[in-house]
Amino acid sequence: MYKQIEAYFKQYPRFNSAVHVLLGMGVGILLTYPLVGGHPVRWGMTLLALGLVGHLYPLITGKSR
Repeated sequence: MYKQIEAYFKQYPRFNSAVHVLLGMGVGILLTYPLVGGHPVRWGMTLLALGLVGHLYPLITGKSR
């Protein structure tokens, strides 16, 4: 399972970067919620969910190459 995700991320480095940026932004918003405007938990959880879906995408589609 992890090897399939890793192989996909190695082949598509921009997708890898985008997924990890989304996760980082989600964690950052949740940690610094007073600095974000309205609905910081909603934004943080949405970005975390998008990042997790990005990690599951290679497994769902069955693509490793």
